[in-house]
Amino acid sequence: MSEATTAARQQMLSDLKAVVADSEELLNATAGAAGERATAARARVEESLRAAKGKIEEIDAEMLDRVKEAAKAADEYVHEHPWGAVGIAAAAGLLVGVLIARR
Repeated sequence: MSEATTAARQQMLSDLKAVVADSEELLNATAGAAGERATAARARVEESLRAAKGKIEEIDAEMLDRVKEAAKAADEYVHEHPWGAVGIAAAAGLLVGVLIARR
């Protein structure tokens, strides 16, 4: 998954969480509202919130699985190519050192 896709997914998840929080606040604020239409609207909103929360949990679990897979792949690479991993780490350290020294 590309960085842009990951960033877009994170932003969507953040927006969805905000909508859920706002909807819960609205439901709590209108808890005293009476009437058949208000009751039906509250029931629809509550069902939508349950579905949205389930989707958020599903997305979080999927992202966690992908992170675990990436970590496992990195671990396997390091075990299969230890000197290559040391070289990559040394190059990254050198690059960071050069960038810090420039400032």
